[in-house]
Amino acid sequence: MSATIEPDTASRPRDAERMRRWLRGYGLLSPALAVIVAMLALPVAALVLLSFWTQNGFELDRTPTLENYAQLVRLTDEPTVWFGIPFYFSYPVPAILMIKSVVMSLSATIAVIALAYPMAYFLAFRVHKHKALWIILITIPFWTSYLLRVFAWKIVLGFNGAINSGLKALGIIDQPLEFLLYNPGAVVITLAHSWVAFAILPIFVSLEKIDRSLLEAASDLGDSKLKRFLRITLPLSAPGTVAAALLVFIPTVGDYVTPTLVGGPGGTMIGNLVQELFLRQNNAPLGAAVAITMMLIIALIVAIFLWAIGYRRIRARRA
Repeated sequence: MSATIEPDTASRPRDAERMRRWLRGYGLLSPALAVIVAMLALPVAALVLLSFWTQNGFELDRTPTLENYAQLVRLTDEPTVWFGIPFYFSYPVPAILMIKSVVMSLSATIAVIALAYPMAYFLAFRVHKHKALWIILITIPFWTSYLLRVFAWKIVLGFNGAINSGLKALGIIDQPLEFLLYNPGAVVITLAHSWVAFAILPIFVSLEKIDRSLLEAASDLGDSKLKRFLRITLPLSAPGTVAAALLVFIPTVGDYVTPTLVGGPGGTMIGNLVQELFLRQNNAPLGAAVAITMMLIIALIVAIFLWAIGYRRIRARRA
C-alpha cells in the first residue's frame, strides 16, 4: 500500500513545478498569442466564412454554398492554352496565375538565396571584428519603406531610367530597352532585392553556429576547401538556408504591390486577382475562395518541399 502512495507523493512537487513552468511559458507567450489570434486567426476565419457565401450584384447572399470553389474547378470541353499548356477550366485565370506566381516566386527565392548565402558566409567566416556593425550596414538600404524600394527599381528599369540612360550615354543603344520593365523579370529582380536582407540573417546564424573544430578536422584529414564546404558547411547550414527560402517564398507568392508597380499586364500574379475580385469586381466571396485556395496550395508546396529535402534528417543532424 505504501509503495503505491510514496511515488505519488514524490511526484507532486515535480507536477507543481511543471505546472508553474507551463504557466510562466504561456504567460510570456500570451501577448504574442493574443496578437496572432486578433491579427491572423480571426481574419483567416472570417475569410473562410466569406468564401462560402455568394455575391449577387450588390447583395451578399449568406446562404452557405461551395459554389465559389466549384467555379474554380469547373471543367469545360474547350481548353484555354497558356504557353502551350491546355487548361480545361471554365474559369482558368486563377489556375494560370497560381502557376505563374509559384514560378516567379521560386525564381525570386533562388536569386535571393544565391545573393544572401555568400554575404552570410563572408560575415560568419571572414569578418572577425564588429560583426554587429556589418549586419547593421547591410540592413541600411532596408530602412526605407518597401514601396519606395519598389519605386526605385521602377526608376532604374524605366524607359528613361538609370540603365537605359547609361547605355544611351555610352552609345551602346539608340532606343530605350523596353523589355527591362513591366514583365515577370522586373518583378523577380525587385522581389529578390526587397527580400535579400531578410534571408541573410537566418543563414548567417546557421553558419555562425557551426563548430569550427569540424572544419579544422576536415582540413587535417586532407579535405580541400570545396570538399569541406560541400560535406560540412553546406549541410550544417541547411536549416538556416531552408528557413530563409521559406521566409522569401511564402510571402512573395501572394505579393500584389510589386507586380502592380513593375510587372505590368505580363507580370500579374495571383495576389492581383484577389485584389481585383475584392475591390473592382465587387465579388469578395470569390476573392476569398481564391485566397483560401492559394493558401492551401502554398501549404501543400511547402510540405512537399520539406519532405523532399528530408528536413527532419537535416534538423536531427544539426542537433
